[in-house]
This record gives sequence, C-alpha cells and structure tokens, in this order.
Amino acid sequence: MASSSNALAVSPAGAAGHGRPRRLAPARVRLDGFAFARAGLWLAVSALVLLPIGTIVVLAATGGGWSELTSPDVRVAAVNSLVSATLSGALAVAIGTLFAILLERTDIPFRRTLRLLALSPMLMPPFVGAIAWLSLLGPSSGLNQFWAARFGGPLWNLYGGAGVVFLLTIHSFPIAMMIVTAALRRVPADLEQAARIAGSSAPRALCEVTLPLLRPAMLSSFMLIAVANLADFGIPSIVGLPGRYVTLSTLVYRYLQSGTVEDPLAVVAAIGFLLLVVALLGVVVDLFRSRTRVELDAQSAAPARLPLGPARLPVGIIAAVVIVAVTILPLLTLTVQALLPAPGVPLSLETITLASFERALSSPGTLSGVTNSLWLAGMAALICGVLGLAVGTVVTRTRARGNRALLGLSLLPQAIPGLVIAVAWLVIAPRIGLYNTPWIILCAYLTSFVALVVQSVSAPLAATPTTAEEAARISGATKLRALWDISCRMALPAAFSGAVLVALTAVRELTLSVLLLAPGTQTLGVVIFNLQQAGAYNASSALSLIVALVGLAGLGLTARASR
Repeated sequence: MASSSNALAVSPAGAAGHGRPRRLAPARVRLDGFAFARAGLWLAVSALVLLPIGTIVVLAATGGGWSELTSPDVRVAAVNSLVSATLSGALAVAIGTLFAILLERTDIPFRRTLRLLALSPMLMPPFVGAIAWLSLLGPSSGLNQFWAARFGGPLWNLYGGAGVVFLLTIHSFPIAMMIVTAALRRVPADLEQAARIAGSSAPRALCEVTLPLLRPAMLSSFMLIAVANLADFGIPSIVGLPGRYVTLSTLVYRYLQSGTVEDPLAVVAAIGFLLLVVALLGVVVDLFRSRTRVELDAQSAAPARLPLGPARLPVGIIAAVVIVAVTILPLLTLTVQALLPAPGVPLSLETITLASFERALSSPGTLSGVTNSLWLAGMAALICGVLGLAVGTVVTRTRARGNRALLGLSLLPQAIPGLVIAVAWLVIAPRIGLYNTPWIILCAYLTSFVALVVQSVSAPLAATPTTAEEAARISGATKLRALWDISCRMALPAAFSGAVLVALTAVRELTLSVLLLAPGTQTLGVVIFNLQQAGAYNASSALSLIVALVGLAGLGLTARASR
C-alpha cells in the first residue's frame, strides 16, 4: 500500500513534466504587522540619519565649494580647530584619568562628594560654562580688576585661543573621567595584588600594571572628546571671537550670516564633509581598537586602595580645592555677575539688584525663546522617546540580520559633529519646504538626540532574558503583540528617562539652533548668545544662571528617578 500510494503521488508530476521533475513555485514572503513596523523603523531612521549624511556628501561632491577651502581664512580656522580639539582632548584625558585614579584607587577622603562635583561640568551647556568663566576671568571681572590694581595687569584674560582650549578641557574632562573609571572598575585587582606580592610598591604596580590596561579607554575617550570639540560652537564664539581666534564652527556661522563667499552652502557643505570624514575616521579607529583589545573579567576581589599615608590629607585638600575651583567657583561668580547692575560694579549690599533678571526675563525675545525651546524640546522628547523605544526594543528583543545595522545607524549621529548635522538640514530645508521654519530645527534635534533614547532602552533590555516574550508567543500572541505588551512596557521607564534627557539637552542647545535660525524661531540658547554678543553681560549671566540651575536640577531628578 505504501508503494502504490507513492506511485500515485509521483505519477502526476512525471506526466505533467514528461519525465522531468516538477519545479516548485517560489515561496511567498509573508508580510505581517511586525514586518511593516520594522520597515517603518528603517524608513524613519534612514530619513533622520542617511538623508542628512547623503546630502552633505552629494553637495560637497557636486558643489563648487572646494576652491574656497584653500583660502587663508579656512586654513587658519582649520588649524585652530585641530589644535584646540587635540590639545583639549589630550588635557581632558590626562585630568580625567588622574581624577579617576585618585577617586577610585586611593584612600583620598571625601571620594563620593568629590566625584559628584567633578562630574558637574558635564551637566552644564558649554556656552553657559563659558559665560560663567568670563564672569570670573573676563576683562572686567572683579578678580582681574583687583589683580590689575595690585600688580598693574590682569591675572589672565580668558579671551583667545588659550581660553578656548582651557574651557573645552574643563567641559570635557568629566567624560574622560567617566570612561576611565568604568574601565578601571573592570581591571582585576588580582593583577595589582600579584605585582605587590612580587615586590612592587603600590605606586609602581599602579603605573606598570593598571595604567597600561587603561590605554584603550583613554584612547576611546580622547577620540570622542576631540571629535566633539572639533565642531563646538558655543565656547569658540563666546571666548575665541573677541580674541580673534576663529574656528571652523565660527567661520561657518560667519559664512551663513554674512554671505562673504559666493556660494555659502557649497562651501559650508565642503567644510562639513571634511568634519564628517574626520569624525568617521575616529569611529573606525575606535572600532578597530575595540576589536583587538583584550576583555577583562570583572573584579573578583576588592581593589587594594593605594594608601597615601601622611599625604592623604594634603592631597585631599588640593584635589578638593581644584575640583571646587573648576565647578562651584564659576557658578558663584556667575551668580554675582547676575546680581550686579553692570560689569565692573563692586559687590555690596547697595549694589545687589534683581534688575538683570527682570531685564532678561521681560525681554520679548526671551519669552519667544523660552516658548520655542519648550515646544521644540517637548516635541523632540516625544518623538525620540517613541522612536528610540521602538528601535531599542526591536534590535534587542528580536533576531534578524539587520538588527546590528539598524542599531549602528541609529547611534551614528553621536559620532557626527552637530555642525555637520545643522549644515545638512540647512541644505535639505529648501528642497522639502521647511526653510525658515522651526520644523527644520526639530528635524535636526531628532537626528542628534534619538541615540540618547536608543541607548537608554537597549542597554537594560539586552541584559533581560526573553522568556516572557517566548511565553507570550507560545500562548498565541503575534511577535508584534508580544513586543508591545511585554518588551515595550518593560522599557518604558528607560525610554522616559531618555526622553527627559533629550528634553533637557534640547532646551539648552546652541550649535544647531544658531545655524538653523529663522525669523521668529530663536531658542533660549540663541537668546543668551545674542545677549552676550550685544554686550548685555549681566542679563546674559542672569539667564545663564537660570538655565544652569534648572538643567542641574532636572538631570539630578532624572538620575534619582532612574535608580
């Protein structure tokens, strides 16, 4: 019976094909809701990331801006940018590594408090930090006036290239400190203990065993900081331009505002392309370094802290004075500047006034700037929260060949200078009807900040088993329904924290807003920048102080809520 049934099954095929085997029809690809959702995510991320990058590349290749790159202005600005980015990156890594070792590997007193204070400059916008330091070391600051009266000259005029490098270093060293600290906690304490048993002293074991293992983290932090500082706009514009120190970011701003070149968009696209190439080279170098590095297991024993002995208290005092000087002192002088009626007025009970706050808050530009910033930041937080939640969930809770590509594409804007993103959307805007509208600023915000939510969501989800989703699939739920009911709900707190971080970052952002500025679309950062450029230093300080305090409070609440 079995053989006859097999013959019956084969004979129609043989008859139809005259003895040749029958060709099977190609299998149809089943498109379900998850496939459509995944395609929509690819489309959204490509529109936000690939479109700006491709626009810069195409315009740089087809435009006529390359000839302008040989001009003396561009050469000087390029040299200044490379020097300031390289020096500030190297100094930030050196300072951050020193603080990381002191606070993590020694018995220095008040470690926890000093660690929090050392990280605080990272929470302040760079241009606000520049205004705060100008209130301390500007030409009309009380310290410089006092020093000039006693010694015949100012202590240090912050304007110029040295001031740019100094402030970029102050703003960046907490990033290096965080990266090196994370690597330091993964260095097995057994290695240091073995060196100590072999006869090495604690300082020698630290220098010969621990520091070589920190080199990959130090290189990563240097690449990240140098690329970010290469296109920073706030610090070079506020501190560098008065000292005639021009960088590529301030030169691009001048080209776009004054039209001193024949085709500013083509020239700016060429400059942006060069910055993009430098940034991508940094990413490639970091990727090759991460592929060849040796991964260390987590510590199996508590590290033996380096005893400072009699130097413990003096080292602690010196570290506290340095950290307080670079974190708290600028905020205090910014407060003093905001409470005075004009620059150079001595501080006394008679001169303290709230007129600067009233002038800054009652200005029509301030009201519109706050409104625009809140609206743009809220929209960016909402869209980035939804998109980042979807991307983070899909790439960590499903298995597909394109997951790594989708994750890498969504995280790519973190390695692209904000100047390049602003220039790209400035080129795109006339072609899609968004020129001179606030929507183009929103698009740039989405490109720049969606990675914050993707990282916030993907990190905790990647460490969570997928058993709950598998149980839902066994119970009959579709893949999309299981992701929505289980994975997305698990990731909602992380997505909310990431969205809040996007809002706090966007509401005080300057580089994107000032380059994409249109009539009636100025943001809070642009208002502060314009006040500073117009000479209203006290009103600018008052508004900067409000932004700094609100930002620090908001980030503190976010960190506390995410515990």
